[in-house]
Amino acid sequence: MIRWAPTMVTTRHAARWALCLLSFACAWTPLVTTAADPTLIRDIVEEPDRFHLRQVVLHGTVRNVQPLDPYKLPAGTTCYGAYLFYLEDETASISVAVYGICGVPLVKDPDVEDGARIELHATVQAPSHGGYYLSFQGVKVAGEREGIIQAVADRIAPLQD
Repeated sequence: MIRWAPTMVTTRHAARWALCLLSFACAWTPLVTTAADPTLIRDIVEEPDRFHLRQVVLHGTVRNVQPLDPYKLPAGTTCYGAYLFYLEDETASISVAVYGICGVPLVKDPDVEDGARIELHATVQAPSHGGYYLSFQGVKVAGEREGIIQAVADRIAPLQD
């Protein structure tokens, strides 16, 4: 037994009390997150299967921004504001799709312009895995065009050099 203040506390109670204090302290400790190191586009292009459906962070320069006409999903919903572009780093380039907003008619310019340096958070879609990709004709089944590696944008931010 541990003698503490005027009352007696068993070791088991002391351990519970310490765990409670530790839990409280951890709850109030700010979470520290570090930015993920960017993935080289060359790594994705060389081994697309390794990156299929993985979320990656890419840094690079925007090239060839192509706004798309509204397109329909197989379920019939129309999507607006979609666009395609290439992201180029010092090692390679990759096609990037921004799907736009579905079900809400709007006129929206792309969030990026040619030559902009950005940080892209995206999900990689490798060829030969089924699923869909965004093309100039709207959403297509991936099997229709083998060899398409596409990064689907989750978040785009200006790159602070």
